[in-house]
Amino acid sequence: MASETVAVEDTFARATVPSGQVGLWWLGQSGYALRAGDTNLLLDPFLSENPDRIADAPIKAQDCDWVNVVACTHQHIDHFDAPTVQTISEVAPDAKFVVPEPIIHMATDLGIAAERVIGAQPGESINLGDLTIHPVPAHHGIHMTDAYNDGSAESNGLVRFLGYVVEANGLRVYHAGDTLVFDGMVDILKALDIDVALLPINGRSYFREEQDLVGNMGPRDAVELAHRIGASLLIPMHYDAFPANLGYPDHLVEVAGREHPDLSIMIPGRRSPFLYSKLA
Repeated sequence: MASETVAVEDTFARATVPSGQVGLWWLGQSGYALRAGDTNLLLDPFLSENPDRIADAPIKAQDCDWVNVVACTHQHIDHFDAPTVQTISEVAPDAKFVVPEPIIHMATDLGIAAERVIGAQPGESINLGDLTIHPVPAHHGIHMTDAYNDGSAESNGLVRFLGYVVEANGLRVYHAGDTLVFDGMVDILKALDIDVALLPINGRSYFREEQDLVGNMGPRDAVELAHRIGASLLIPMHYDAFPANLGYPDHLVEVAGREHPDLSIMIPGRRSPFLYSKLA
């Protein structure tokens, strides 16, 4: 796959991805593109210009006419980026949008037809094109006053914060969204037989939480979680967008090398799509 952004449609969006492989492309922060068969999925695309972000996304929403599915894990702007979602809905009129059920209205309020929006909940798999999305709970919060839990207490019993396990081409990629490690999480994910784990590493901080910035797992928990669920590859995310909420992938590499050297770590670049292969 070519690494030049201008070639995305001719490379990533139309690449032949054989069985046992998926195409992946980090779009910055928690954003990922995933390709399997003829289906292109965007996970938590945060593509809008923002005066506070450190680096721009490698693609623009208006160039995403090749997208078939957009899946957002929760309502924070760097996960449900309303201008990006709305623009993609216009340039890709057949695209579907997967969001936690409690925030369906955030998509339909943008003018997206209700039949294009799929409300996701744990335990309810979603089949779309060449892939299946298995929603799983996450523990996060909109504000510090409601962190850290699955949001069901504020959503009439519906889980508000999700991760997605994407099953495609005979393997499974776990996109954690924003979450801490919580009781029962390892068992849920082990049962889904994860190959690749995309995990946040920005951690928690008393001083960030003073600013109402809800945190996530840090490098040590990310490494241990990936190890315990049996993932063969860990890719960190959610560490590069805002100066007040950074993470440090070099810490992740250090912890993995010391504590779980059999776990593979990849630090991708924003302009370098790649193929992940599962060996038989």
